Amino acid sequence: MVHELRLCLVTDRAETRDRDLIAVVTQCLSAGLPAVQVREKDLPPAEVARLCRALRPLTAARGALLIVNDRVDIALAVGADGVQRTSSSLSVDDMRRAADKRVRIGASVHSIDEAVGAEAAGAEWLFFGPVYDTPSKRRYGPPQGLSALERVASAVAVPVIAIGGVTPERVEDVRAAGAHGVAVISAILAADSPATATQRFLDALGK
Repeated sequence: MVHELRLCLVTDRAETRDRDLIAVVTQCLSAGLPAVQVREKDLPPAEVARLCRALRPLTAARGALLIVNDRVDIALAVGADGVQRTSSSLSVDDMRRAADKRVRIGASVHSIDEAVGAEAAGAEWLFFGPVYDTPSKRRYGPPQGLSALERVASAVAVPVIAIGGVTPERVEDVRAAGAHGVAVISAILAADSPATATQRFLDALGK
């Protein structure tokens, strides 16, 4: 699972330029995308579950991971590979009890203390950011920068995934700072060719 997290596409229907989200994700999977996180905060749970059920056979056919944002119940119901804890979710401990080892658990963190705490509670990977400025992450505060990423990556043993404003040109820098991989929203979803954008990230990551 760790290898697949080198590149994770985080969904956001508002970023697809009016293109069908499932069609865009399908293009990315065909280009080799190894992981998808479904993160559609405006949708009610039933709609999130419906979207995940539509994506599950597509990711499974390509050997890609399906991760559900926040909702361990939906992750279990649709047979997802993992769930991503956020600050509004159940605690990692509660998620672990609910999941009973049937799905794996990651956490989104914004500081060293949060990272260390999430790892101690059992999170198997961490999304850290925003590393760079990006409109979708401005509500979380100013960009943290590469030095903060390096400190977090040095403080934990689990893989740290950089998120927020990461482009193929920045992959080398975030990897040098200790990131295992990158999570991307608009750099893929809003690209003229999401498949080509996916391939550019994979090339930058060394496949």
